[in-house]
Amino acid sequence: MNILLIILSAIVGLIALLLLIALFVKKDYVIEREITIGKPKADVFNYIKHLKNQDHYSKWVMTDPNMNKTFTGTDGTEGFIYAWDSTNKAAGKGEQEIKNITEGERLDVEVRFEKPFAGIANTPMITEAIHANGTKLKWGMNGRSKYPMNLMNLFMAKMLGKDLETSLTNLKIILEK
Repeated sequence: MNILLIILSAIVGLIALLLLIALFVKKDYVIEREITIGKPKADVFNYIKHLKNQDHYSKWVMTDPNMNKTFTGTDGTEGFIYAWDSTNKAAGKGEQEIKNITEGERLDVEVRFEKPFAGIANTPMITEAIHANGTKLKWGMNGRSKYPMNLMNLFMAKMLGKDLETSLTNLKIILEK
């Protein structure tokens, strides 16, 4: 009985400590990665503005090639929605919508997660010509986590940053073929 009480006290203490730490962790998060692609800016932008192309380079989409996908609107235009639903917990369920396009420069997409957790993130993609056949592409993710889920922000930059890097590398390989 004594050992059970010690284990229970340790669990309660750990939970209390995590809740206390979460009080001091920022609720907002910003993650950004970039890559240089050996293609003209127009070619890179015209590829990334079509969300269906993420099927070929996004680590998250590739998590479950058999996920159920639905599309609303015209891909590559404001208001287009790419929704997904997967039984794979790593892929989950949600949708992304093109919110704004600055043609040839910037694509603003809002991602709305439903499963395995609810949340909203903004994922801008920005192209910058570095020379005639070279483009710097920045892909970011930013949002806000509610207390106590903001505790995950301590780990999110590393996890999601690595996924962004993988996706950008995949994209570079595809576009430079």
